[in-house]
Amino acid sequence: MAVVTFTIDDVLASAREGATLLEAAGESGVKLPTLCHVEGVSDVGACRLCLVEVEGQRKLLPACTTNVTEGMVVRTATEKLQEYRRTIVELLFSERNHVCSVCVVNGHCELQDLAIEVGMDHVRFDYLHPQCDVDATHARFTRDHNRCVLCSRCIRVCDEVEGAHTWDVMGRGANCRIIADMDMPWGSADSCTSCGKCVMACPTGALFTSGATTAEMEKDRSRLSFIVQARENHRWVR
Repeated sequence: MAVVTFTIDDVLASAREGATLLEAAGESGVKLPTLCHVEGVSDVGACRLCLVEVEGQRKLLPACTTNVTEGMVVRTATEKLQEYRRTIVELLFSERNHVCSVCVVNGHCELQDLAIEVGMDHVRFDYLHPQCDVDATHARFTRDHNRCVLCSRCIRVCDEVEGAHTWDVMGRGANCRIIADMDMPWGSADSCTSCGKCVMACPTGALFTSGATTAEMEKDRSRLSFIVQARENHRWVR
């Protein structure tokens, strides 16, 4: 396997050829914030939290969709990047209705963790307070649009891991919504297999197990990468 060398935050490092900057950074001990990335599925660069500065590039690049190249010089924690990330997290909080004190994943939420990580103790923008519904029509799970950050994890996991493609996106801008089967109630979506993979992938309380109480819903995302690796290694083929 070919290896490339690069510099990340003034430290010389190496990575396998074809690796993304997000992967290379992680292997070098540099943790980059992200909401849309989840192990086992493709990356789309939706949340823009993993933006980095690359020497010679005029714009910031998403680490999850940018491959590392020989001699690349990367900076991941400049003042500019830290301000960008804080702004993104603030905008996510202001766009929907994230009330952590009554959320089922309070204490287990990636958005909440990011707010703490970037030092966000208030939101500088006006809250939109959109009228978002809660879909509790499914026998096992509930969808709460108030908590959704449009990371598209559920869409990719359902499509690439389960193969059902129940989920998709409808609308534009602040009116975007995650929909099931051409905008049907989740409980009426014939394509849904009730596997729960989308619930495990969701970084917030947008998808959760029905009946879960405040701070009770802890999600084990390692199951998704285990399933993908098991399939790739043909562990279940006899």
